[in-house]
Amino acid sequence: MNLLFSNDRRGQYPQSWYAATAHRCDPFPALEGETRADVCIVGGGFTGLSAALHLAKAGRDVVLLEAHRVGFGASGRNGGQLGSGQRVDQLTLEKLVGPEDARKLWSLAEDAKALVKALVAEHEIDCDLKPGVAHAVFSQREVEHEHAYVAHLRDHYGYGQIKALDHDAMRSLCPSPKYVGGSLDMGAAHLHPLNFALGLARAAVAAGVRIHEGTHVQEIKEGSRPVEIRTEAGKVLAEHVILAANGYLGGLNRKVAARVMPINNFIAATPPLGDDADKVLSRDVAVADSKFMINYFRLSPDKRLLFGGGESYGYRFPNIERAVRKPMAEIFPHLADIPFDYTWGGTLAITMRRLPYIARVAPNVLSASGYSGHGVGSATQAGQILARVIEGESDGFDVLSRIPTRPFLGGAALRTPLLTLAMMWYATRDRLGI
Repeated sequence: MNLLFSNDRRGQYPQSWYAATAHRCDPFPALEGETRADVCIVGGGFTGLSAALHLAKAGRDVVLLEAHRVGFGASGRNGGQLGSGQRVDQLTLEKLVGPEDARKLWSLAEDAKALVKALVAEHEIDCDLKPGVAHAVFSQREVEHEHAYVAHLRDHYGYGQIKALDHDAMRSLCPSPKYVGGSLDMGAAHLHPLNFALGLARAAVAAGVRIHEGTHVQEIKEGSRPVEIRTEAGKVLAEHVILAANGYLGGLNRKVAARVMPINNFIAATPPLGDDADKVLSRDVAVADSKFMINYFRLSPDKRLLFGGGESYGYRFPNIERAVRKPMAEIFPHLADIPFDYTWGGTLAITMRRLPYIARVAPNVLSASGYSGHGVGSATQAGQILARVIEGESDGFDVLSRIPTRPFLGGAALRTPLLTLAMMWYATRDRLGI
């Protein structure tokens, strides 16, 4: 069974609020027959589109292959949050990689936010980019930790765009009875992710990239030179290959599969809330909370609640309405019975350390994936970084590739059942408030 085709119709976007409000591109033709390129990119999400755009600007001949439509996967389905830092906080990074590389990873993350904002401005991408992401917590102990972390970012990283929120300030921002404090980061942002991906696709095509949709890559002959990329109806011969399929990579590369695991996450959109939107959020910011199985939400421009929550680890999506309604009702009890206009799921990818896996996995084959829910900035930047590696620049790549990576226990065969057991434990901790 292949995640590319397990839950979606071939060549069609999911029935999401994002797809319903997207500024769509006309379909790009499927690849037929043989073609050549300097670089072949597998995957048409943020990583692949960013890499394609930056390589084309550098004068490279680029072919991008997408099994469905550009922005089809996690890039066009996620919560749209452009967060600060890496997926793991700086205190953890300082222990993992040391203070020097931790500071470099913070700088990279700041550059990632700036890159997204710059691409939106340069290419006039209409994707509702707005500032502000809050982090909400559930206990006084967590409040103390959150406020200490805000001070740490200010004192050690010179980051002053984040402020601590006490109980009253959090309730003023987000009047959920569950949250008791947190922080608000106005240097972070949120956007319409599918429209951002489609804007990158238009920019890439304008720069000369050849995009082929409906083109499922079935084999990559890594030992050949040029590298041979076989699809259902053709092949590409390329000097370089970038693997940018993230959770949908399947078995195209065993080294990646051992370290990057696909998981499913779900979002629902309510009808427009009108004047009742203030009972969810009083400002146009996004929110993510401190549960291990994170809840995340924001209001759409027409005042719908877009609420993400719930995870699964198999090939088939569960009942999405049920998966999202339970955590949403815990955060907003007054919305427990509200109907949903849209529900959708998507497949992202995680690593053991919740940090991206970026590596040269074979001669002339680069890979970036495993953004662990932090991909709006990280994936876009990863595409730029891999493009620079092909152009002979290693800045960024060296730092990210130095992050200690561990394969999942049991490799690709046993990672799903073992992770499911671990997630059941963390879900129990969330419920108990441990």
